Amino acid sequence: MAITITNTSPLWVSLPHQNNSTNGINHFINPFLCFKPISITSPKLSNFMLSTDLRTSAMRDKPISLEVTDCNNKIRQFCEDGKLKEAVDLLCRSLSSNLELGTYCLVLQCCAEHKSLREGRRVHSAISSNILRVDSVLGAKLVFMYVICGDLVEGRKIFDKIANEKVFLWNLLIKEYSKVGDFKEGVYLYNKMKEFGVEPDSYTFTSVLKCFSGLGLLEEGEKAHGCLLKLKFGADNVVVNSLISFYFKFEMLESAQKLFDELLDRDVVTWNSMISGYASNGCSRKAIEVFKQMTCADVLPNLTTMICVLAACADISALELGKMLHGYATKIGCDHDLTCNNTLLDMYSKCGDLDSTVQVFENVGDRNIVSWTSMIGKYAREGLYDAAVKLFHEMKNKGIVPDAFAVTTVLNACASSGLLDDGKEVHDYVRKHNMLSDTSICNALMDMYIKCGSMEDAELVFSQLLKVDTISWNTMIGGYSKNGLPSEALTLFQEMQCDLKPDGVTMSSILPACASLAELESGKQIHAYVLRNRLFSDQYVANAIVDMYVKCGQLGSARLAFDMISKKDLISWTIMIAGYCIHGLGNEAITTFNGMRTEGIEPDENSFTSILYGCVHSGLLNEGRRFYYIMEKECNIELKLDHYICMVNLLANAGRLTEAYKFIQSMPLKPDAAVWGSLLQGCRTHHDVKLAEKVAEHVFELEPDNILYYMLLGIIYEEAKTWEKVNWLKKRISHLGPKKNPVCSWIEVKEKVQIFIAGNTKAHPEYKKIEMFLKKLRARLKNENYSLKAKYALVDAEEVKKEACVCGHSEISAVTFGVLNLAPGKTIRVTKNSRVCRECHETAKFISKACGREIVLRDSHRFHHFKDARCTCKG
Repeated sequence: MAITITNTSPLWVSLPHQNNSTNGINHFINPFLCFKPISITSPKLSNFMLSTDLRTSAMRDKPISLEVTDCNNKIRQFCEDGKLKEAVDLLCRSLSSNLELGTYCLVLQCCAEHKSLREGRRVHSAISSNILRVDSVLGAKLVFMYVICGDLVEGRKIFDKIANEKVFLWNLLIKEYSKVGDFKEGVYLYNKMKEFGVEPDSYTFTSVLKCFSGLGLLEEGEKAHGCLLKLKFGADNVVVNSLISFYFKFEMLESAQKLFDELLDRDVVTWNSMISGYASNGCSRKAIEVFKQMTCADVLPNLTTMICVLAACADISALELGKMLHGYATKIGCDHDLTCNNTLLDMYSKCGDLDSTVQVFENVGDRNIVSWTSMIGKYAREGLYDAAVKLFHEMKNKGIVPDAFAVTTVLNACASSGLLDDGKEVHDYVRKHNMLSDTSICNALMDMYIKCGSMEDAELVFSQLLKVDTISWNTMIGGYSKNGLPSEALTLFQEMQCDLKPDGVTMSSILPACASLAELESGKQIHAYVLRNRLFSDQYVANAIVDMYVKCGQLGSARLAFDMISKKDLISWTIMIAGYCIHGLGNEAITTFNGMRTEGIEPDENSFTSILYGCVHSGLLNEGRRFYYIMEKECNIELKLDHYICMVNLLANAGRLTEAYKFIQSMPLKPDAAVWGSLLQGCRTHHDVKLAEKVAEHVFELEPDNILYYMLLGIIYEEAKTWEKVNWLKKRISHLGPKKNPVCSWIEVKEKVQIFIAGNTKAHPEYKKIEMFLKKLRARLKNENYSLKAKYALVDAEEVKKEACVCGHSEISAVTFGVLNLAPGKTIRVTKNSRVCRECHETAKFISKACGREIVLRDSHRFHHFKDARCTCKG
């Protein structure tokens, strides 16, 4: 900006060099007495500073050297011409006796205008070399230069050394501290200013209120409000706007509204403050209402208004209004602003309008990282994961360097769709660009690998973390739980406690691992921790506790925890319903289901799946029919294969085999092997060989290599004594072998888990004791004529041996271990990772009666409660 200086008389008069007393300084008019302070960001910096009259009449009678005048004039001319470097060069070469104080001030002013910290430091160095006294005038100029040029630290050092009785410098520093987020220092200066007797002005309050809100100091802010009212700044627009923002920050909406209502002269900033305040407090509809009032008041919206209202539209999915605002923004030229375009992208994205989102994105000429990331995120939310990854690579090719948010967004897209190779490619990019020090990126990488099923890669990232935060621990613990590694999850949970305090997410991640392992004691300890640390109010944690007790066979404890949940959601109810179902308590499940609907919570497809399975396990055909009708006709829920399987099971178990067959034929979905297999099992139960053969052909067509279905048909033939068909079937499946699944059972005794692996029970330290007990048990069984004949005539002796290895009867070994090691009367709880075989089921029934013990056996399908030779599954 050009600076005009007249030469009719000298503007600056230097101090006599031989006398540096403060009396000489007092001849100068202080530059901060002749103006009203304005914002430091004003474009009129030079006019503002040159309005200061540094001329003095006290020394005009003294002769002034032409050489001195010429030197000062040359420096001023350089400043006027914008030649800052030449001005500073000449200043540094000149003798201090040749320069006036005003010349130093003018050059410092130009350094501030050009934001040239380098030249400003050179001037400061010259001042120090010439041993000039840095008083309130020169010091103020130095502070001003350093702060405007971005060196707040050096500016503060000088400020602390000079007489700073003028409010302008205090305002300058308080504002700068508020801008850089050092609110504590801003408040400190405000309090010091009052101690020194410097009276705040309107600009003081606009800055310090921001500091108070940043620190959460409501009471201090309210005191400042009282102070500014006493100083009669209550009608100042800028001050009131700051107060409105302050009260919105503390969610004091009524106080902000009252200030707005009392302000007569509202400007566009006032309206924007109200719109932004309501939107940021989750009151987007109110924000839009204020916007409509603004337009009725004939106040023209500006760019900020558009951005705030569009953000509010995004929050409540007000697509039509958003489109109208888009049109208005285009009309007033706001559509050329990048921030406005990014807000439009966000609005259309959150409103679900993919086409408009793409159109806005393509029309943005100069896209920044926010634009690209918004579009990538939109594709990911729409399930277009390949498009999201492709756009990420396109962004890189355009020369846009992805930030942490962009990287985590594309990694989440890879995780959601199982795009492991693409995720690894992003990992390579992160590694090459040294982004692995960002914990959020590493956490996203671990999450991606976990959801893609690559725990080894997730472990590698975790092991190389420079800083492990709570999210890192939770991600890995949850990953182990979800990937069928519950023991590893529990081990990592123990390690975490040596480093960080677990939170609610940790609890909801580790509890499923306890449930998976039936680690009841560990689950109880975690429950106690949750209660001690008041984490039970977390819905996810509470639901996980109920689920843990259900899967550990403690239905009573599950119900107590369920009843403690103050506000039960759909998941809470569904867990409890499913709990009753897998324990064979169908009537209790129905009562709970009805209670959920009474509470006004409508079931979803998972709730109906649970209640239908409950009806199956308890043989409640009519109730099952009713729920099927409610689901299809009243709740309009799309039926899935699981629902059809339940209905086939219900009909087949009730002996309605022909009806079940017709039901399958009428299904709108193509039945899979599980649907036909359910009916085949029903044919076995009710000895219908003819229908079984018809059903079996459907099963064999869908799964020709599944030996279990052949064995089931073989048992049906054997029970019907049709031996020629048994032999025919043996020849048909001679090339198939038994499935080789690693089967095991386990029991927890004295806080230690004992594992019994099928085919390798001899490896257990107490194998001999267990075998001795079972030998006596078999003798007793024989004496009581208790038949445990296994139905394996379909396969030869060698195959029978193989099948025995697969089953291994590991659950009976675990039950026996419990009988031998648990206190009399204590319930024996055993878990098996496959279905219990018929022989083991009958043996467990006999043990429950012979030893007078209650046995809870959880297999891969359901819970079996054995007591007095009876089981809750009813066979």
